[in-house]
Amino acid sequence: MAFTAVIRRDLLLAIRHPAQAIDPLIFFLLVIALFPLGASPRRELLELVAPGVFWIAALLSTLLSLERMFRPDFEDGSLDLMLASPAPLPLIVLAKIIAHWLVTAIPLLLAAPLFSLLLGLPTTALPALLATLVLGTPTLSAIGAIGVALTTGLQRGGVLLSLLVLPLYVPVLVFATGAISAAANDLPFTGQIYILGALAALSCTLGAFVAAAALKIATS
Repeated sequence: MAFTAVIRRDLLLAIRHPAQAIDPLIFFLLVIALFPLGASPRRELLELVAPGVFWIAALLSTLLSLERMFRPDFEDGSLDLMLASPAPLPLIVLAKIIAHWLVTAIPLLLAAPLFSLLLGLPTTALPALLATLVLGTPTLSAIGAIGVALTTGLQRGGVLLSLLVLPLYVPVLVFATGAISAAANDLPFTGQIYILGALAALSCTLGAFVAAAALKIATS
């Protein structure tokens, strides 16, 4: 099946080129580690800003890896084969989104407990942190797929990609940081989690169709 074949192919490429997963993780770690040095090491301040800093780092590290979703396929001709494939293009795009999420988000999920300690995040907020990462990062990948699809044919589309997707990432940032802050203060956060889940379902379904249409436009 084309869906599983695309996921398997992208995962094998990521294994052969581990920098695809390591580079965003290193960038994430640098942002988390440098923030206390640039702001203040006081625990009270770190606990206050930790949710925002954590998710801004996650957002930027995801943005760093977005161009690898379609651009290598465009450059080596694989994208033309995908467009000519009898398999539905939105299904192939959805497979690319899932593969990107597995490569970039899973390492962040595994490292999140350690990184949260660097910012002094209370342990009571860890479940909310993991839940927001599980539900929020698929939205980042799906929205990013639309931006990458629109800029695939451009020589230097990195800046344009950032301008396209960063405003669309704001709802995820707001509700994710709100959930973590609420959990850190022993307040209910299920409402924010439900909204993040709805955003993930909506972006992954509609995003695949929009990105597929954008790919056809960008490569025509």
